[in-house]
Amino acid sequence: MSEAREELHALVRLAEGADGRSTVIDNRGVRALLAPLDRFPAARRPDRNGLPTHSLSSAQKELGDLITLAAQGSPQVLRRYATPVAVLLPIDGPLSSSPSSDPAARDAATAGGAVNSQPTPGRGPGRRLATLGDAIGDVLASATVPGLSFGLAGLDEATGGLHPGRLVLVAAAPQVGGSLIGLAAARHTTLVRGGHVLYAASGPNRADILRRIIAAEAGGDYARLKTGTLTPHEQDIVEQLRHAPLLIDDGAGLTAEAIAETAPLTDNLQLVVVDRLQRTRNARLPLSGEHLPAASEVLRELARAHNVPVLAVLDTDDPAIVNLMDADVVLTLTTVTTHPDAPVTTVTVAERDLGIIGQARLRPDLARARFLDTTPTTPAATGTGTTTAGEAGQDTVGTDTDRELADAALPFTSGALQGLPAEATHLLAALRTALTAGHTKDLDDLREPLRALANAGLRFPDHTEGRRLAAALHPYSTPESTAADITGSAGQATAVGAPVHAPADSGQAQEDVAQDEEDGEDGLKPGDEEDEPEGHVFPALKILKDAVGRSKMHPVPVIRKEERDSGPWPLISEHMDGEPRWVHPDATATRVPHIRANGKRVRRDQFEVPDSFGEGMLCLIDRNGSFPSACSAVPLAPNKLLHTGPLDAYDKAGAGIYLIDIPEWNRADMPHPLGRIIDRPDEDGRVWVTTPHIKQLVKLTRDNHLAAMPTIHDSWTGKANESLFKPFYEATRKARTELVQIGGAPYKDYKTRLSIALRLLWPKRPSQRSPFWRPDWRMSMVAEASVRHWSVAFRAVQQGHQLLALRNVDAAVFWAPDHAAPATYRIGTGFGEVKAKFVKPGEIIPEGDD
Repeated sequence: MSEAREELHALVRLAEGADGRSTVIDNRGVRALLAPLDRFPAARRPDRNGLPTHSLSSAQKELGDLITLAAQGSPQVLRRYATPVAVLLPIDGPLSSSPSSDPAARDAATAGGAVNSQPTPGRGPGRRLATLGDAIGDVLASATVPGLSFGLAGLDEATGGLHPGRLVLVAAAPQVGGSLIGLAAARHTTLVRGGHVLYAASGPNRADILRRIIAAEAGGDYARLKTGTLTPHEQDIVEQLRHAPLLIDDGAGLTAEAIAETAPLTDNLQLVVVDRLQRTRNARLPLSGEHLPAASEVLRELARAHNVPVLAVLDTDDPAIVNLMDADVVLTLTTVTTHPDAPVTTVTVAERDLGIIGQARLRPDLARARFLDTTPTTPAATGTGTTTAGEAGQDTVGTDTDRELADAALPFTSGALQGLPAEATHLLAALRTALTAGHTKDLDDLREPLRALANAGLRFPDHTEGRRLAAALHPYSTPESTAADITGSAGQATAVGAPVHAPADSGQAQEDVAQDEEDGEDGLKPGDEEDEPEGHVFPALKILKDAVGRSKMHPVPVIRKEERDSGPWPLISEHMDGEPRWVHPDATATRVPHIRANGKRVRRDQFEVPDSFGEGMLCLIDRNGSFPSACSAVPLAPNKLLHTGPLDAYDKAGAGIYLIDIPEWNRADMPHPLGRIIDRPDEDGRVWVTTPHIKQLVKLTRDNHLAAMPTIHDSWTGKANESLFKPFYEATRKARTELVQIGGAPYKDYKTRLSIALRLLWPKRPSQRSPFWRPDWRMSMVAEASVRHWSVAFRAVQQGHQLLALRNVDAAVFWAPDHAAPATYRIGTGFGEVKAKFVKPGEIIPEGDD
């Protein structure tokens, strides 16, 4: 079973293949059959027939349990996204239930749980048949799954993306840039989606490919990279590429058959790129000359057999040769030089049997080994000779900046990428609709909302599409700009920062900070992992190491590097902190410019409350030492986490991570108790949480604030301990009591070393040496701080206080009609105590460094 878990995606592809191969999986004597859907046709419609379904990712984690259920006679359907792809069946014995409405299912039950699709001996190979109902189900299910992106929004719109099972041919004359289409798709799949890509290079070598990727990602000069000279930014890009799942085969004598043999060896393969097929016969390159049609046939079969898109680049656009390749989709590139400094590459999209179905226009940036999107794509000519209003308006309505923004937003507005608040997505979709339809008035009405969006301090996803969208939105951020001013390329305008309403997503207000330590780098630098010198005001790292080393539970402070890519560790993320980022729906939070005493320009909150709140002040609550305070009793597992699977109920003797449904929370006066965790559900709508949040949900259920405790679908746990960090907490509290009175450099050094010690629990960079590598410890500690912060605020709300905002693990804003802080908080300088400040509505909310 352990082998099957590791190779589940490959085994499912075998079941989907032309031969429909089954695999027996043995779990310590309990056996089940991983079979094609043809063996049990009812599995094609699991919802209709009441069959349990599991995504491939969850099936990998729960495989042991699924084998047991299948062996007991309960078929388990596996799906890729929404599409059933294989089924686990008992090897012998009747099914526990057979859907009486499906004759094929009744046949399956009679046959002991499997439909024998093999023909009668002597009659030759049988054919697998599908009803029209099966085809409808497959089409509707697959239509909900977007194809892979080319990394170029206009090309995605014209083609619908790269879909599994299809051979896509990019036909372009030399020096037009055909290979860069394949490279763009590979870059997007591996760097943005994290998918595995097999890059079969029959023309360029691996050094050429790497330099092109660096040039395209960093926007650097490809020719200069051949000298080996890298800028600091390019060096950063290289570090990011080190672990990218892009596999390059540039070996001599590369054949289509060799590519087909290599592809099944690549786990979780999502895309195959062949760069390139050469028109002219070359004795050293089998993928050339008269061998091309046969090679195309092999690649087309590879796409179908393994259900992956195969993108092949051909170095000619000669129709006679292109037709011989018999590809499913052909992209033909031609470059038109309408202006010496602004050539445009037209991509004509043709589909076999249908002919031309669309076009896209790209801007070649060959010096940086890439294409860029240009204006929105236009549909293929219908042959009627007429032009729609939308087509006529595309080049006349709006500015180049408007069209660039619409193009940059397309991956998000189309649903291919996530990461924007719903309000921002709807606004950008409206922009694209106005441009396409040629609605000048609608476009004018969007000016002010777009300007507000640009000034809202949105944090965009840190990938190519996110950075492009941020740059495209930037020119709108000048408050004095008019429609006529918003022209030219992104990056030429200067953001002044007018007050705007911050869009919200899932009830969690967007933060406008320079960098969120939990979302990116860990804030550590080389040398931080060294013990403090003798006589340091607070040797925090020494104290933390000593606290862990003295535990009688023999903790494991460092998980070995070879174990970090499996088990529970890839499941742990920074969003498990559960920090609330929330503003009351009746209040208005605005981000406004502010200059600190040191002259630095920042943004700060400004709150307005409705008149219905009456007279009052804003009470600002700042909790002291939230993280070290949480160390007093944070529940965690000192030893390794073991897979404990689904649990009937939370066991107080254990601690770790748990996969649960998001509990329903209907109160509008408090944020969801799981904070920002709820913003990142998996495809089944579930989230992973640490023990502090599980304990919080148990308490809320017991006190009738939740209707029911959410089901624990999976878990990784160990024996719980709440005192591992307590010696560290005691030493930290004692030092703070002394140093907070002294202030100045000693207190600053104390806080710095305290922060470093706790960050070293989970260093993010492979190069960062640390005496710890326990992401579960780090996230449990932060989650404990979040839970305490939320719970104290909740008690205040229960006592009748009006909460306006709850942020991070230490900041809260209350409405104070009596100019007093809620009694649930203790005013003071110690851990667990708070500082309280009062400001008038409309004034900026000061922060600790103002």
